[in-house]
Amino acid sequence: MTGAGRETALKKDLHAYLQDARDAFLWKLEGLSEYDIRRPMTATGTNLLGLVKHVSGAEAFYFGEVFARPVDAPALWIAGGAEPNADLWATADETREETLACYRRVWAHSDATIEELDLDATGLLPGGEGRELTLHRVLVHMVAETQRHAGHADVVRELVDGATGQREKGRNMAPGDSAWWESHRARLEHVAREASAAQGPRPTAEEENEPGLPGEDADGAAAGGR
Repeated sequence: MTGAGRETALKKDLHAYLQDARDAFLWKLEGLSEYDIRRPMTATGTNLLGLVKHVSGAEAFYFGEVFARPVDAPALWIAGGAEPNADLWATADETREETLACYRRVWAHSDATIEELDLDATGLLPGGEGRELTLHRVLVHMVAETQRHAGHADVVRELVDGATGQREKGRNMAPGDSAWWESHRARLEHVAREASAAQGPRPTAEEENEPGLPGEDADGAAAGGR
C-alpha cells in the first residue's frame, strides 16, 4: 500500500470510530422525555443532552478553531469561553431538536475538515502557548473523547430507564432477562462483600490521611533513612 493509501485507510478507520460514538449519542436519547434527557444522574450533574452539547463544542473547537475553520457551537467552559460547566447541560430554552441539529451541523463541518486536510496538516491550539496540533493528533483525541463520553451516556441511560447496549444493531450485551440480570447483580454484590470481609477492616480515608508525628513519614516509620 502506498503512503497515500495508508493515510486514506488510517483516516477512514479513525473517522469510523468517531462516527460510531456520534451515532451512539443520538440513539441514547431515543424514546426519552424532555425531563429524562436532562436529568442529572450523578453527583456532578451528568446528563444525556448535556453530553451531546459538550461533544458539539469539543468538535467545533478541535476541528474548527484549531484549523482556523470556525463554526458556531456551544463554547467550552474549560477553554475559557463560558461559565463553569456551561457546555455540559442545556437550558430550558435550548431544545432537544436545536441541540441535536447543532451536533449534526458541527460534525458535518468536522467531516469537511477531515476530508480536505492531510493527517500531517497542522493547526494551532488557541491560547497563550499556541501549541501545534496535527489533524492526526486531533482525530485521535476526538475519537478518545467522544467514545469516553459515549460510555458516560451508556451508564446514564441505564440509570434513567434500564436501557443498555453499545449500538442499536449490535448491543454487545450478554443474553438474559431482567431476572437473570438481577441474579447476576446479586452475585457481584456477594463477591464484593466476600472480598471485603477477607481483607479485614481497612482504615478510613481520614485515618489514611492523618499526618504522622514529627520525625515520622506518612506510614509512621522513622524518617531520615535506614
